[in-house]
Amino acid sequence: MNASSAVAAPVKERSIKEQVVLVLQGGGALGAYQAGVYQALMEGGIEPDWVIGTSIGAINGALIAGNPSENRIARLQEFWESVSKKSPLDRFWPSALFGNSLANMSTIMSGIPGFFAPNPQAAWGPNFPLGIERAAYYTTDPLKATLERLVDFDYLNQRQVRLSVGAVNVRTSEMRYFDSAAMPLAPPHVMASGALPPAFPAVTIDGESYWDGGIYSNTPIEVVLDDVPRRNSLIFSVNVWQPAGAHPTTLQQVMARQKDIQFASRGKSHVARQAQIHRLRHVVRELARRLPTDQHLDPVVQDLAEYGCGTLMHLVRLLSPRLDDEDHTKDIDFTRAGIERRWKAGHDHARKVLADRPWEGTVDMLAGIVIHEADE
Repeated sequence: MNASSAVAAPVKERSIKEQVVLVLQGGGALGAYQAGVYQALMEGGIEPDWVIGTSIGAINGALIAGNPSENRIARLQEFWESVSKKSPLDRFWPSALFGNSLANMSTIMSGIPGFFAPNPQAAWGPNFPLGIERAAYYTTDPLKATLERLVDFDYLNQRQVRLSVGAVNVRTSEMRYFDSAAMPLAPPHVMASGALPPAFPAVTIDGESYWDGGIYSNTPIEVVLDDVPRRNSLIFSVNVWQPAGAHPTTLQQVMARQKDIQFASRGKSHVARQAQIHRLRHVVRELARRLPTDQHLDPVVQDLAEYGCGTLMHLVRLLSPRLDDEDHTKDIDFTRAGIERRWKAGHDHARKVLADRPWEGTVDMLAGIVIHEADE
């Protein structure tokens, strides 16, 4: 795949002292941008200590955390090459005339090899009782085989790189993060994070059924900001949905904008609230330090001082650019050209961010969380 040809570039030694965290949104085919971002980080000497992902972000995260560093780009490349496709109809109706509509229609009708396939039982109709693990238009059994082939789960569970994948409990509607720091992970945990209804069926784990975490929180940044104990961190949040956009004037533009708003998942407002909370933790810590020495021995003061925190989080938000011909079906644009363009966009964007290194500037130490918007 041309987009990943730069893998031959020399890889630098690790250059970051803080915990490095990679946060990956869900977004189907848009996840190729994340693979490009990871490639550039690796080439720049920045390897994650922790990957947090939802949906396609969980799959990319498993490919990263579930392989030694020297194999990660090859496994990402193998996955994205296996799911990219060229519609056989293009020889009769070139994509220049119809955009990606024919290829996307092919995806809807026949699925993606190694990822998902039509569920023949869905033909019985929307009211036929298929059961929680079959009530979907597609089956993701092919994805299970792909994960088993490309992810070394024994290596993943050695926790060389921590992996957290988000899914929502169908029964309780509560978000759960399956975390390799707390439990062994297997293909079903990753598949649960990507089980977007009604396209994909729920995945049952330990008696509970789970859907794609993106329907609850598609930007799982709160996981690292709420982690205990907290650590100084450099967080790369890789976002594939556009939180801002122009007023739509056509039905197609309306559908595209609606999807962007839904899956951008209020990322900025979540981060703003977390930044406010973390600043208060710094304020508590500073106030506690200013108390007279004898007050530090008071058990009540000691309990209150525990709410303080002195960690510093640099949050770099990378936002995938809009492509000229994308529409509301962009997340199922698994065309070879679309995958390559998004991979290259991620690679180019992250290289620019690494050249700027905004996290090395002067900061307000009371801030706690320093946000760097890295728009394309």
